[in-house]
Amino acid sequence: MYLSQKTIRNLDEKLKQLNALRPIPPTIMAKIKEQFEIEMTYNSNAIEGNSLTLKETFWVVTQGLTIKEKPLKDHLEAKNHKEALGFLYELIEHDRKNTVSEHLLKQLHQLVVMDSQKDIAGRYRDGDVYISGAEHRPPSYLDVPHAMHQFILSSQKGDSKQHVIEKAALAHHRFVHIHPFWDGNGRVGRLLMNIFILQAGYPLGIILMNDRKRYYRVLALADSGKYAPLCEFVAQAVLRSLNIYLKILKPSQKKNEQYLSLEELSKGSPYSATYLRKLATQGKLEAFKEGRNWLSSKKALQDYIDSK
Repeated sequence: MYLSQKTIRNLDEKLKQLNALRPIPPTIMAKIKEQFEIEMTYNSNAIEGNSLTLKETFWVVTQGLTIKEKPLKDHLEAKNHKEALGFLYELIEHDRKNTVSEHLLKQLHQLVVMDSQKDIAGRYRDGDVYISGAEHRPPSYLDVPHAMHQFILSSQKGDSKQHVIEKAALAHHRFVHIHPFWDGNGRVGRLLMNIFILQAGYPLGIILMNDRKRYYRVLALADSGKYAPLCEFVAQAVLRSLNIYLKILKPSQKKNEQYLSLEELSKGSPYSATYLRKLATQGKLEAFKEGRNWLSSKKALQDYIDSK
């Protein structure tokens, strides 16, 4: 097991709170869903170098606008990712137990790159690749079909002792480790990760552009067999989404449960904002990010103090 007991308790407790609020009224659900779809589309594409801002991504995918001086490829990537995410939602709503397959991953890849790179859409690479800046070298293209077949078998089999967030994080790592396509592996890998997350009833786990360096760092650690940092990183992304859902659906919180910046939270506490941020990134302090800022609560800080 790679997740701490504290992280598992937080995940399970917050999912229980969210489930107690279901069914969510359709108008509210539609608004939250749109917010998350735009946010994931922006962040997942931005991690791979897409130049559209969050606001521009919203305009492109919801209004069909063209952003002056931004590449056509970036517009197409935004529209394609939104299509792929919509397909994923429909798939899980239709059948929550739908298993991951090579066909499904090729479908997702085809949707992700269908307008920007039609010639490679839905096809495994037919040559070897090198990932700049990474020590890991993906397997030869000749080994990709076998590696993917084994990956699917292990994903379907699973481990009953594994928490679903661990399973999602490890599946994401193994997929990008194989790097089966010429391009789009990161975006498909993050969609794949969310298949497991959504099937378990959690909201989308969004890897933020602002966390890109840490994301690459924990993936590199996983390359060397250290999986706990990656699992905790993905868990924090899911906890952030849970907190956003609960904040929207339960706006009347007690004063000590209101979310504060770490700078505000540090006032009158024994810890500096820098140290609180360190605790947040390690998953020791319950917190989530809005933009570049970490938010937490007096209750979360007291829980951390009591646990010491």
